[in-house]
Amino acid sequence: MKSFEWTNASSIDEAQSLHEKGSCIKAGGIDLLDLMKEHLIEPTRLVNIRNIKGLDKIEEKDGGLVIGPLATLAQIADHPVVKAKFTALAEACGHAATPQIRNMATIGGNLLQRPRCWYFRSESFHCRKKGGEICYAQAGENQYHAIFNNKLCAIVHPSSAACALVALGATIMVKGEKQPQEVKLEDFFILPSDDLHRENKIADGELITEIRIAAPKGKSFYIKQGEKESFDWPIAEVAAVIEKDGETIKSASIVLGAAAPIPHRAKETEEALIGKKFDDATLMEAAKVAMKKATPLEMNQYKLDLFPVVIARTIQACA
Repeated sequence: MKSFEWTNASSIDEAQSLHEKGSCIKAGGIDLLDLMKEHLIEPTRLVNIRNIKGLDKIEEKDGGLVIGPLATLAQIADHPVVKAKFTALAEACGHAATPQIRNMATIGGNLLQRPRCWYFRSESFHCRKKGGEICYAQAGENQYHAIFNNKLCAIVHPSSAACALVALGATIMVKGEKQPQEVKLEDFFILPSDDLHRENKIADGELITEIRIAAPKGKSFYIKQGEKESFDWPIAEVAAVIEKDGETIKSASIVLGAAAPIPHRAKETEEALIGKKFDDATLMEAAKVAMKKATPLEMNQYKLDLFPVVIARTIQACA
């Protein structure tokens, strides 16, 4: 790891004034430290924003929720309003990584973390995402990789919180040189086919200042399926928001994680649910159609059988 300068910011404006070419913004620093160890980034300066007051807020507003980017995953998972009204987000944050990491990792950093693909993270492989000519996962060890949008680069999006927030229709406030902009989180993430070298639309020097979620319609839930509970990375995860009118499904938002380079909206399942009766047969049939456009790789075809089960269970939990 190369030497670097450390500086503390007491406000967002100060953080942006201290940011210069070659520097990085540091909050919890969980992913940043890994990237530095792996020589994927070598910043000349770290601008610490961890002590900026007010950026760790979790507040109920007009029936919705406002979360600061420095709120930790543990704080969000344990917050009574989040647990009661935004259950999918509480479950996603509460099942991410390990207790030690959840107490350090911030929601802003979680949304902006880089892919965890072992070929991308290894210095030994100059993959497409690092400017090379090959996606080594496509013909290599790909059991944990994408089953959608995986032709150019087979990464899966690493943020469980993003899966829940997209399902909940969250937006984020992004502050750069111009006035702060509100961006729909679902439109914030970038597919490899649009830009191989970026995973989101954050520009150099920009900061997420708030995450906003409107009052939820219906109930939400999130389920993570891993190989073992002690393992921190999911092999399949689903966030669902279901609004019912009696026993009829009025609206549905279904988002898959560990499935694609960005949180993957299961549109076919959503369409198959609306107007139907909320019963086991309907849920399972709708869950199966989520895999219609999947293009699994050699070692991850098991996800075609696994995802429908997790989807159905997650929807059932919204009853």
